[in-house]
Amino acid sequence: MNLHFEAAGIKKVFNRRTVFENVSFSLNSGEILLITGRNGSGKSTLVKIVSDVLSPTEGKVIVREGERTLTDSRSSLLGLVSPYLQLYDEFSAEENLWYTIALRGKIPDIVHIRSLLKRVFLLNRKDDPVRTYSSGMKQRLKYAFALAHSPHILVLDEPTSNLDTEGTAMVKEIMNEHRDSGILIVATNDLSDVDRFDIQVDLNVAAHA
Repeated sequence: MNLHFEAAGIKKVFNRRTVFENVSFSLNSGEILLITGRNGSGKSTLVKIVSDVLSPTEGKVIVREGERTLTDSRSSLLGLVSPYLQLYDEFSAEENLWYTIALRGKIPDIVHIRSLLKRVFLLNRKDDPVRTYSSGMKQRLKYAFALAHSPHILVLDEPTSNLDTEGTAMVKEIMNEHRDSGILIVATNDLSDVDRFDIQVDLNVAAHA
């Protein structure tokens, strides 16, 4: 799928405070966007807008395939990993993935689910309640969630948060693979998280104190 992803004049206001404004960028398949900015500049807010979790106060996000504008929710095209995503602590990792896939209207496939858990090094803990997981294990499980529907757009907010060396290497591998097949959007101030990027949005410029 050859996608074009565009944000035009994005502005967000909370309680009469302008968080950022005039944020615009354009991406095509095979490209990486890096979002940077000091704490409070709105990185996670922009990620939510990009991911169709939050609406902008002004501006719009457009996704096109060729000449056709895709008007449906971006959620079917997009996988998201972010600190604010919630997991079902009382369920196992396998149950979490099963219900999440079912909620997307898909028929869960146990072989696919276990291949995802193997990919994120959690297959041996697939039956354990998520409440017993460390923060790093929960971060790995979020990657399984994000990849479950083979998204064309992958959005990562603080991608290596809480991860050890093995987990960080896993993330780098996923990012490199996705860069070759889709669009990658990364929000981080740790430039070691990305090997390269094509476009940078610095919210220190667009943010308001």
